[in-house]
Amino acid sequence: MNELIVLLHIDDRRVAIPAAEVQSVIELEDIYPVPRAPDFVVGLTAMRSRSLTVIDCRRALGIAGETATGERAPVVEIAGHLYALLVDAVDDVIETQSDIRPVAGGFGKEWQRVARGMVETDRGPTLLINASLLIEGPVARAA
Repeated sequence: MNELIVLLHIDDRRVAIPAAEVQSVIELEDIYPVPRAPDFVVGLTAMRSRSLTVIDCRRALGIAGETATGERAPVVEIAGHLYALLVDAVDDVIETQSDIRPVAGGFGKEWQRVARGMVETDRGPTLLINASLLIEGPVARAA
């Protein structure tokens, strides 16, 4: 089954979201912090007079290190709310060349949690992720 996907880079990994789930790709400019928000919520921004919550995808996965550095962000709508996903790069909109397959081991728990599966593309194997699970943030670790 060929499906259009938006190719992204998060923490040096090629991932994708189905293009049908992406409202737009925006240039991130002004981001306003939200006091007491979880650390993966970078802040709020606006798109066409609508408020968007900006999610740092690395932190939402529980990956330590620097905040994502991309200037463009895909926008997704989940449960009536808009989210701008801060990623390292938005690459392209491409077509899958295979059906979704199970994810092989070795990706790590943070990726397994948000993975829909693997798809083949003309750029190579790509991890298809679930944006709804991504915006939930990292799984709380037991003390």
